[in-house]
Amino acid sequence: MTALGILLAHLAGDYILQSHWMANEKTKRWWPAWAHALTYGLPYLLVTRSPIALAVIVVTHAVIDRYRLVRHVVWAKNLVAPKAYRKPWAECSATGYPSDTPVWLAVWLMIIADNSIHLAINAVAVFWL
Repeated sequence: MTALGILLAHLAGDYILQSHWMANEKTKRWWPAWAHALTYGLPYLLVTRSPIALAVIVVTHAVIDRYRLVRHVVWAKNLVAPKAYRKPWAECSATGYPSDTPVWLAVWLMIIADNSIHLAINAVAVFWL
């Protein structure tokens, strides 16, 4: 049940409780990033009562979303590819993927990576903190 709770809390917090304003502004200013992170954390009150776990979930969510850190993770993982496939950061900074990647694909891959990182952190927080 806890794994399902983590997934459902993530989906509710990231997609149902996040307003259009939060989604558009969280990468530009801290106030919308914190507003989103705090509302994102609310469903986790049904999953864990650990203040440390909740703090980790909220704070990491704010930082990851504010700086779109997933772009850096995606770009860095591609550094292990053969040299011909490695692209400079300047070409990949928007999504982490090279500019010749179809926009729709780069965006969806970035969203999937972002969700995966949030879920992994949240699972660690809930199960071990």
